[in-house]
Amino acid sequence: MTLGVVVFPGSNCDRDVRWATEGCLGLPTRFLWHEERDLSGLEAIVLPGGFSYGDYLRCGAIARFAPVLEEVKAFAERGGAVLGICNGFQVLTELGLLPGALTRNRHLHFLCEPSRLTVEPGPCRWLRRYSSGETITLPIAHGEGRYQVDPDQLKMLEDQGSIVLRYATNPNGSVGDVAGVTNAAGNVLGLMPHPERACDPATGGVDGRRLLESLLG
Repeated sequence: MTLGVVVFPGSNCDRDVRWATEGCLGLPTRFLWHEERDLSGLEAIVLPGGFSYGDYLRCGAIARFAPVLEEVKAFAERGGAVLGICNGFQVLTELGLLPGALTRNRHLHFLCEPSRLTVEPGPCRWLRRYSSGETITLPIAHGEGRYQVDPDQLKMLEDQGSIVLRYATNPNGSVGDVAGVTNAAGNVLGLMPHPERACDPATGGVDGRRLLESLLG
């Protein structure tokens, strides 16, 4: 298993992800510069948190045109495992791999705090090591994490089991308390909380570790 981590100008969580995957779990991990197109040998791809291209225009709006993402989209459509964390989740919605949009937090403040979440793994392969209804704690760090989708689409997502993470106490005003969404096939996951910051006991909690361990089978 070899993992690719996309690096945009402005990414700042790419090294956190590599420490979690390679340093904590021993998974070989390769950085993918935003201009690359070669995904050969990779079995999973992570779009990390940060401020891709400075988050100009709108979070993820410029990143979606990066050459590497043309290949990532094709990789996901072939069934490849793709994870978008924070800014990476925003990019996945801009790219059309996940529905909805992430907008400014309800009170317009940047939030940086632990957040309790309820897990409903559904079809999501990234969450298969968690139990339905399990409560975990992951850190959040975002200014534009308010998930928005119209009521009909929200119901569709709920009916197909695509809302896989919800806030126990909604910090940002996301519709339906949504913290994470998967696609119908379960191979693409986007979430605003940071699992990579909850993998090493030295940093406090390890509730995010099982998400990345799912890659081990």
